[in-house]
Amino acid sequence: MPTRFARPSSSRTGATRRRVMLMLGAAGVGWPGVGGAQGAPRWVIGQSAALSGPLGPLGAEMHHGARIGFDAVNALGGVHGRLIELRVADDAYSAPRTVENVKALMADRQLLALFNCMGTPMIEAILPAVTQAGIPFFAPFSGALSIRPRGARNVFPIRMSYPEEAEALVHHLHTISLRRLGVVYQNNSFGAEILEGVRQALAKRGLPEAVAAPVESSGDGADAAAQAVVSAGRLEAVLIASAGKPAINTVHALRARSRGLSLYGLSVLSSSATVKALGEQGVGMAVSQVMPSPDSTTMPVVRAYREAWAASGTPLQPSYLGLEGFINAKVFVEALRRAGPRADWATFNEAVWSVRRFDVGGFEVSFTEPGASASRFIELTMLSRNGRFLR
Repeated sequence: MPTRFARPSSSRTGATRRRVMLMLGAAGVGWPGVGGAQGAPRWVIGQSAALSGPLGPLGAEMHHGARIGFDAVNALGGVHGRLIELRVADDAYSAPRTVENVKALMADRQLLALFNCMGTPMIEAILPAVTQAGIPFFAPFSGALSIRPRGARNVFPIRMSYPEEAEALVHHLHTISLRRLGVVYQNNSFGAEILEGVRQALAKRGLPEAVAAPVESSGDGADAAAQAVVSAGRLEAVLIASAGKPAINTVHALRARSRGLSLYGLSVLSSSATVKALGEQGVGMAVSQVMPSPDSTTMPVVRAYREAWAASGTPLQPSYLGLEGFINAKVFVEALRRAGPRADWATFNEAVWSVRRFDVGGFEVSFTEPGASASRFIELTMLSRNGRFLR
């Protein structure tokens, strides 16, 4: 199947551009060092993400959040006289398609960086070629340690890692005296790493080993996995180590067998499509978050995000994943501003390492060393009856 690239629309009217600029200003979030002409050359960046398939809703929200972030910059004229062009290729959460997408993207000599590529198995598949080439790989969307190589100075993860999320969840369970934990994990490297993080966190506290069962990325096997953990008996909570359709199927299967069982999940469960699909079955679930609440009324970057999101006219709802894409775009712009008007792979990579304690409208980012997450933000939320995450 040929690779299809979605390009930024050139039909945004001047009135809409002025509206976005006014809204960003009103929200108190500026874009320092940006400016240029509409007809100027472009900074080209590439993204491979699941826009279809079992995790398509997650990829769509994250991509749209990034796109409106870059649109806001382009509405002000771009960076160093150039507009930013985000090219995206749908990989449908397939590692072979990701490899082909990235090959096609990197064949363009104009490509400045790879941005926000999605999924642990997908990123693992492209990482050797990416690190060898030295192309900037900015904000890969995965919390896996496997995509955080300690020696790679061109890979820049922002979100906290899955083991750090698992540690926070197990710490919470320990403080409320829950000891017997089940884990239903996605049957790939993404789910396996979360499971291992849970096991280490439990062992550190001297708690019993978790009862674990896999579910396929297609969502198949959820009934069998739910039956396996519930039949183990005396479980006090189950952690859902999956996303998208596998997570949705698992929650429904668990609720059908044990309505009152406490359920926990990681930040990848936070897409608005997942919340809608869970419906009443998701009420009361505890979910760790690595981004601020998209419902915040006090954080400047969230206000800017919501206003830009509304101006975009998308039918998608504001979400944690959309906000993550928006914040990632904001940080990318700061690094590009620092890299200067003649930025290339090498100068952009070095510019990112100069970003320390950068305040993204109330959200702080620091790139300190290869392999480390640039953000230290994490909090626990609960899904309410109106589909909101309460802190």
